[in-house]
Amino acid sequence: MTLYTTDYLEYYLTLVGWLVNNGIWNILVASGVFALPFVAIVIQEWLRARAEGADEGNKGVLSSMRIENRVWVAIVVIMFAGIPFIPVDLSTIRFDTSRSTQCQVSVPQPADTGWSNAYTTLNNQSALVPVWWFFMHAISKAVTGAAVAAIPCGTDLRQMRMDVDSTRINDPVLAQEVGDFVHDCYGPSRARLFMNRPALSDEQMNDVTWIGSSYFLDTAGFYDTYHSGTPRTAWPYDATRDAGLAQVDSGGGYPSCRQWWSDGNSGLRARLLAQVDPDLLSRIGRWAGFLSQNEVNDSVIRAVVSPRQQKMNQGAVYADYGGQIEKTLPNIVTRGAGDLGMAVGSLGFFPAMDVVRQALPMVLSLLKMALVICIPLVLLFGTYELKALVAVSCVEFALFFVDFWFQLARWLDSTILDALYGWGFGASRPHTNFDPLIGLNNAFGDMLLNFVMATMFIVLPGFWVTALGWVGIRAGNALQGLSEGTKSAGQAGSRGAGTVIRAAK
Repeated sequence: MTLYTTDYLEYYLTLVGWLVNNGIWNILVASGVFALPFVAIVIQEWLRARAEGADEGNKGVLSSMRIENRVWVAIVVIMFAGIPFIPVDLSTIRFDTSRSTQCQVSVPQPADTGWSNAYTTLNNQSALVPVWWFFMHAISKAVTGAAVAAIPCGTDLRQMRMDVDSTRINDPVLAQEVGDFVHDCYGPSRARLFMNRPALSDEQMNDVTWIGSSYFLDTAGFYDTYHSGTPRTAWPYDATRDAGLAQVDSGGGYPSCRQWWSDGNSGLRARLLAQVDPDLLSRIGRWAGFLSQNEVNDSVIRAVVSPRQQKMNQGAVYADYGGQIEKTLPNIVTRGAGDLGMAVGSLGFFPAMDVVRQALPMVLSLLKMALVICIPLVLLFGTYELKALVAVSCVEFALFFVDFWFQLARWLDSTILDALYGWGFGASRPHTNFDPLIGLNNAFGDMLLNFVMATMFIVLPGFWVTALGWVGIRAGNALQGLSEGTKSAGQAGSRGAGTVIRAAK
């Protein structure tokens, strides 16, 4: 069976960890030390029963039942989490380079997954893994990979609004109904599409950008699932279709989005089409002879109720609490000195953090190896309690999931400015950073953001282990090695800029 690793260093260190783990377990078994926790269990429960009051009943029966329970738990822990059982094959995950470049996260190649019958050896030694830890490695990698896959691929940030052209829809009630349809049907369907992320052709990608999308109408799970949020008198209340929804005096029902859009003359599509001059429709049909009349009608309706991109305001992108709201002269001088300090400090800080980012996965692989080596002794000292097993399992998952935080930090660092500002000029950009009268509004804010993003490779994993502490899982010290192990590398990297400057002189 195959356990997947992210890179060759993790591949090697994981194998080393399990080989040493197997050696430690063999020593514990051969020396009989593995049985000492059973003696400790008997003594603990006997002393616990002896210290309790007379109202607890027969002390011998009570202590023997407790000993029996703990011994059975210990045996189960030994069988599934202590005894090396599964010969393991390790394999590195191969990544799709072009897709990874596009998404700014490491995207595995779909074909390089599955099981293998080969076994990985080091110095003619093959590692064995207990059943529980094999499962934990597999599930930790799977959850981490799924979380990385959930990171959006691309930086196309858009604030969209549905804008109904009031000059073309004379009926204000109909215009409001279009807004209701967007809220109750199109919005939820589009959100579900983004969550499921199916493979769509270019034609389908264009089709789902308007409320009468044939993809939403014809695909199960979209317009056939959602319904009007308010009763509609054109569709009488149906006890089967509208079960659980309020029945009102007007007798109106709650049509599905497909009915609401397509039903005969009552459907929203037909009533929107009625707003258009029939002569105009026939003239467009004759001009666009390559289109069917239905396609012509849909094109006209799409022009009447079209999504329009909302232009975001110019100005500051970032909120800050520096100085006073209305800047005074000391505030301006302080800000200028701070900006100059950032510009100079970036010469040493950015190379240092780049070195740290390269070193972090190395340190993380070493920490994973150390955890694997510690497992037999931790279970031994924990007298094979479930609490010890769960604690080590949570720490292992926490270490594996740090890979996701690294991927997220790199994705944010690589894409955040493109997402905020986009490319090029004009309406295609979600936020414009250039003002002809003021200049670059946020240039130093962007530099400060780069400082902040560089530290996220340490801050986000730190927040992750802090969040685990909220529910009683103390994994914080396990990740302390990330900052300690990369400190000297970062200090060495920061001296590179000074060396270059001195050489230039």
